[in-house]
Amino acid sequence: MDCAAAQSMPECYSAVIMRKQLLLAALLIACHGCLFAESFQSPAPIHISPDGERWAQRTLNRLSLEEKIGQMMMIRVYGQFMDVASPDYLTLRDRIERYHLGSILLTVPSDGPFLLKTGPYEAAILINELQHAARVPLLVGADFERGPSMRLNGVTVFPHAMAFAAAGNPRFAEEFGRIVARESRAIGVEWNFFPVADVNSNPDNPIINTRSFGEDPAQVSELATAYIRGARQEGLLTTAKHFPGHGDTATDSHLGLAAVNRTREQIDQVDLAPFRAAIAAGVDSVMMAHVTAPALEPDNSKVATTSPAIVSRILKGDLGFGGIVVTDAMEMGALTRLYPAGPGAAGQAAIDAVKAGNDLILLPSDLDGAYRGLLHAVRSGEIPQSRINASVLKLLRAKAEVGLNKARLVNVERISSIVARPESLAQAQKIAEASITLVRENGSVLPFTKKNRTAEGAPAYTGAANQGNRMLCLIFTDDIRTEYGRQLEREVRSRIPDARIIYVDGRIAAALAPDVLSAVKAADKVIVAAYIVPTPGRDIRREPAPGGIALAQTPADLLQSILSEGRRKTVVVAFGSPYLATDFPEIENYVCAYSSVSTSESAAVKALFGEIPMQGRLPVTIPGYSERGSGLQKSAKAQ
Repeated sequence: MDCAAAQSMPECYSAVIMRKQLLLAALLIACHGCLFAESFQSPAPIHISPDGERWAQRTLNRLSLEEKIGQMMMIRVYGQFMDVASPDYLTLRDRIERYHLGSILLTVPSDGPFLLKTGPYEAAILINELQHAARVPLLVGADFERGPSMRLNGVTVFPHAMAFAAAGNPRFAEEFGRIVARESRAIGVEWNFFPVADVNSNPDNPIINTRSFGEDPAQVSELATAYIRGARQEGLLTTAKHFPGHGDTATDSHLGLAAVNRTREQIDQVDLAPFRAAIAAGVDSVMMAHVTAPALEPDNSKVATTSPAIVSRILKGDLGFGGIVVTDAMEMGALTRLYPAGPGAAGQAAIDAVKAGNDLILLPSDLDGAYRGLLHAVRSGEIPQSRINASVLKLLRAKAEVGLNKARLVNVERISSIVARPESLAQAQKIAEASITLVRENGSVLPFTKKNRTAEGAPAYTGAANQGNRMLCLIFTDDIRTEYGRQLEREVRSRIPDARIIYVDGRIAAALAPDVLSAVKAADKVIVAAYIVPTPGRDIRREPAPGGIALAQTPADLLQSILSEGRRKTVVVAFGSPYLATDFPEIENYVCAYSSVSTSESAAVKALFGEIPMQGRLPVTIPGYSERGSGLQKSAKAQ
């Protein structure tokens, strides 16, 4: 070998080694990418594989009694950004570890009437962090009745359930379920407490109302099962609530004890029908109601949640439900009032709920008390450990059904390609538009006409007597500081820039009354947008009239004066409870949007200006005003 050849050998050898190292590195990177991808959840239709069954049974066998009790508890978690060294985060993580919690409920804090919503990234990152803290993967639930937009910004905004019934297309409910499932799973939520299977047959119901699909058991059944099909197909656990039915009540169970005063036959034919349908459709869980039902449980010291007759005999026995039975929030007033305040109250409530047949204790009023109460009940023999094992196995199987036995984290980088897709936003808008219902009109107001000239709109909060605007929009809410009416205002101004917009609530209605009535007299056309929305724990009603939700007395008096002054030129739009017209039968032009969300506001304005047809049908009867199924069909005008 010559010198030149000898000198080239090290260079050739080095090049070969380098190439091998680069190739190995590339393979490692590729392999790491595969492993990394597999470490994230991959939602699929709800099912449990043999491996999942084995994992659930194996995990159950490894848990101590203390850990099993913890698996049956779900606490509230605010989906906000938290520094991992902050006291709030450390406290939350400590609770998960100390009590061996198996589930968390994602929500957001509130400040008076305001929900302090967060974004999908903050929620997903926090959930991922908390999953790390749990020995057994956490099952993450949420009250996403209208989808993640209930708690998060930047996601698809769907209207309330009653709007789906007004639209009358079950395919909308199924697609709703699919989209909600995709967006929920993208942020780490595997379990939604929906659909509401209550039949809202009582117009005075202050808490169900537009959260229900309507008053017809068959339609409620059809839409609830359509949602269940769609959601489960995309990997989201579903919940039919509130058993045995909260639709025929006149009290908010967050505040007081509600009663279902029907006969057993009526309950069977009306209230239980959607639950039967949901069970047949494969619903994963049923949430109990904190209501009394004397026809089902004569002991008035028990609510449905704590009644073995209702949970075990009727739900599990008569209806054959074998899935997860979850309590409604144990901190609600309807339940806590039955247990005298004291160190053992939460524990006794949890014991009674489990003995009745519940598998999951949702939001105990005292976590430590509930946990220790159940632990003592099992150790003393009051509750057999086999009963605990049966509940925990159900919950572990649910975790395996959504793939938590394989991966517990979500890929935050994928959120931007799943959440708020353009086609999802378009579908939500389409549903809202299909729901707009023209209940009554006098033929002299609709449709409105756009204004071509531009003008600067007047301030929304000042008087209107000195304005020359010919279009007046009055927005009645329970608090003018909320987001209600903002999209409506933008939509109206985009068509009539100098429209007069005035926000009204109970605190300022009397002071605004002279200016409002003067503006009504000067206007050619008037929109009254009424936001009467069922809000848990916040009973909005007219006094002294009993029951129901309605405008507060002072705004109601103002609306009465508006109708007296100009009812023929006034269109009232119900962005919430359609039962508003019961209190104002003289309304000549009445439109129902059923929901306070931005998509419904946009849809209503389009309908008022004749840009889309009005084709919705009332899903409920408005006593003294209109029957279920009614709705004037009005075509869009030529543009």
